[in-house]
Amino acid sequence: MITFTFRHGPITFAYVLLIIVLCVADSFLTIDIVSRGGQELNPIMAYYLNQSPLLFFIVKYLITCAAIMMILSIKNNYIRGIRIRAEVFLVSLFIALALV
Repeated sequence: MITFTFRHGPITFAYVLLIIVLCVADSFLTIDIVSRGGQELNPIMAYYLNQSPLLFFIVKYLITCAAIMMILSIKNNYIRGIRIRAEVFLVSLFIALALV
């Protein structure tokens, strides 16, 4: 059974803020690298970057926020009978963004 809730503690809030900061930093660094001759390897994001750097930033930010909202809306999730809390997904997302 999936339980929906929006009550989370300060550590979860800190992870959300860190994920958003990393997303914004990644956006600016990507725009800077592309302006110096690099290329965006994600074809969907490359399309938006070719349209406008502002559109690229907005789409990237909205996708990240949507993912965070989906993760936060599920308090507990069961995968093959194992309970996984939303915080585990947030930490995984944070680590993935930090490694980028």
